[in-house]
Order: sequence, then C-alpha cells, then structure tokens
Amino acid sequence: MSATLPASLALWAAVLASGVYHGLNPAMGWPLAVSNALMTRRVDALVAALGYLALGHALAVFMVMLPFGLLAALLAWQPAIRIGASVLVIGFGAALLIRRRHPRALARIAPARLGLWPFAVALAHGAGLMLVPIYLGLCGPDRDAGHRAAATLIDAHLGTALVVAAVHAAAMVGAGGVLAWLVYRYLGLKFVARSWFNLDAVWASSLILTGALSLGLAAAR
Repeated sequence: MSATLPASLALWAAVLASGVYHGLNPAMGWPLAVSNALMTRRVDALVAALGYLALGHALAVFMVMLPFGLLAALLAWQPAIRIGASVLVIGFGAALLIRRRHPRALARIAPARLGLWPFAVALAHGAGLMLVPIYLGLCGPDRDAGHRAAATLIDAHLGTALVVAAVHAAAMVGAGGVLAWLVYRYLGLKFVARSWFNLDAVWASSLILTGALSLGLAAAR
C-alpha cells in the first residue's frame, strides 16, 4: 500500500470533506440547478443539472491531478513533487486572498452551459488544485515500487486519480444537491437572496491551510 490504513482513511475523508465543502459553495453551481428546475418546474431538471455540474467538476479535478500523477511515477522525485505541489497550492490561495476578483472569462460563459461552468470555475478557483496534495499522499511512496515498472505505477496513479475525482464529485453533488433541493422544494429563491454567503476569503484560506499541512507532512517524511 502507498500509505498506512489510518493515513489512507484520513486522506479519503479529506477527499469527501472537500467535496462537501465544494458542493455547498454557491460558486460551484448549485444555484444554477435550482434555476433550471424552477424554469421547467420539474424535479428531474434539477437532477439533470446536478449531473452536468458533477461531470464538469470531476473532469476539472482529474485534469489538474493528471500531470502530478504522471510525475509521481518518478519515485526519486516524489518528495520534491509533493513539496512543490504544496507550495503551488499555498501560492494560489494567497493570490486569491490578495486579489478577490473572478476571472473575466467566467462572465462570458452562459449559465445554461451547465457542464462548462463548473469545469471553468473549478479550474479558476483551484478546486482541483486543493486535492493535489491529498492525491499525492494516496499515490505514494509505495514500498514495493522498486519492483514495479513505471508504466504499472502510472496506471495505478491514473486509476487513483479517477477514483479521487469520482468520489470527490459525488460528495460535491450530494451536498450541493441536498441544498439545491431544499431551496427548490421548501426555501425558495428568497432564501438564497437573504442568506447569500461569500466564501471567497474562506476558500482562499482553506487552500493555504491545505497546502501548509501537506508541506509539513511532506517535509517530515
């Protein structure tokens, strides 16, 4: 195994927790699902919209993890890769904290394009980047890696990336879906207007915290 059982469980718990956290963030798209359901007055429209949101989010997360998974097969460089990824996450979070502006390109994406919106937002806000240190912790190092071909390691890492993206997206759409359904069925759009919460600063801080924790763990190895 690439990590002890308690460590693996903690990392997978982090994958799920980050998914719930991302799902509750309005920027990740659940209000679009509510809007879609209200326009058509059909619950299945909400479910379909959530499916598109999950797919776009999962693709963005997987795309960000992909190059790190390939690099992680270079066993001699794994510690340096983990440290570099952690520093990158910290830097991205600091940049978001300093400049709290959404990229202008996002304004050009029509909300109706439910698959493209979560994909672009996840990339712009570092949702996939937040998972990279967790993902690398699940990848290695592997005690038996010296006896395995690089191609086998790459396949294993890519498989792990797919599972991480799928589990994370499932948690994300589960949390966002429950909130979207409650707003659609009981609370209404007035609830969103009255209780809208801005998570930009919290989001940026969570990136910095994730990177710092990962950096400490990588440096301690």
